Amino acid sequence: MDSSTYQPCPIAADDVALSSDLLQLVELLSKNAHDLWAQKRIGEGWGYGKVRNDAEKRTPCLVRYEELLDSEREYDRVLVRQTLKTIIKLGYRIEKSDDYGRGGVGQPRLMS
Repeated sequence: MDSSTYQPCPIAADDVALSSDLLQLVELLSKNAHDLWAQKRIGEGWGYGKVRNDAEKRTPCLVRYEELLDSEREYDRVLVRQTLKTIIKLGYRIEKSDDYGRGGVGQPRLMS
């Protein structure tokens, strides 16, 4: 299949409403997605530049999430919102653990 015939067909989940808790989660996951993207780019030799230059591997997006233009942050938010809606549409539940914070973010916990 060549790219001119590709027709994206994401799962339709626009009818799913996110709770206020999940809307708060959107921002946390968006920041994390940006950090993962930035970590990968840096590992590939990319650095900060005022304008994007693929040949020199420079991008203005290699800054803290909070320093991004809102349009760039919104790109991450849209992807995260749609991912959460798709998870729910597929029949999964997303619940915050009662013991959240005791292990802390980044503290691995083994589940049996």
